[in-house]
Amino acid sequence: MTRSKRLTEAERMEIVREAAEGVSSTELAARFGVTPRAVQYTLKADEDRQRDTSVATAAVSLKVTPEELAAFDAVLASAGIETRSEGLRRLMQAAGGVFVPDAQLAAEMERYRASLNEVGNGVAQIAKQMTLANRSGQGVGLEFSELRLAQMRGLSRFILDAADEIDLLVRRRRDAMRLTAVEALREFAHAAE
Repeated sequence: MTRSKRLTEAERMEIVREAAEGVSSTELAARFGVTPRAVQYTLKADEDRQRDTSVATAAVSLKVTPEELAAFDAVLASAGIETRSEGLRRLMQAAGGVFVPDAQLAAEMERYRASLNEVGNGVAQIAKQMTLANRSGQGVGLEFSELRLAQMRGLSRFILDAADEIDLLVRRRRDAMRLTAVEALREFAHAAE
């Protein structure tokens, strides 16, 4: 049984550097006299080391309006955070649960969807009856009955109220997220020191 070669620390660093430049594991294995699996273990160990030591290797980029940037800078300044990158990093670290889908919001939206679907079916039935009446010649001079008129008015009120409620629901959720984010920034402003 042959003994496998042990990589030195310098060889491991060279493998990581060359792999980052696009050299394949097979080529690296042949050059350093090890198996491709040993190269993969070396690369995985380096990834784990970077994660464990919090070495930043990923970048985030986004475009915002000047107003959004000014508002973000104001929040950072009020929390005593000196750089945007530090503010974003702290928001990401504190995001546990802040940016996940809101089950209550989803349930409310489902309720509104079901209600609008029900009303939409009622309107479709009214339109179908009016179309049939028009085709048979009964639609000439046909006026809405008091019941149909009340239904149409109710539909209009419902749609306007639903739109207002949805807008209010979304505003409340956004405000709650804003408060949570500001609190997270303040909390982490002192934790990093």
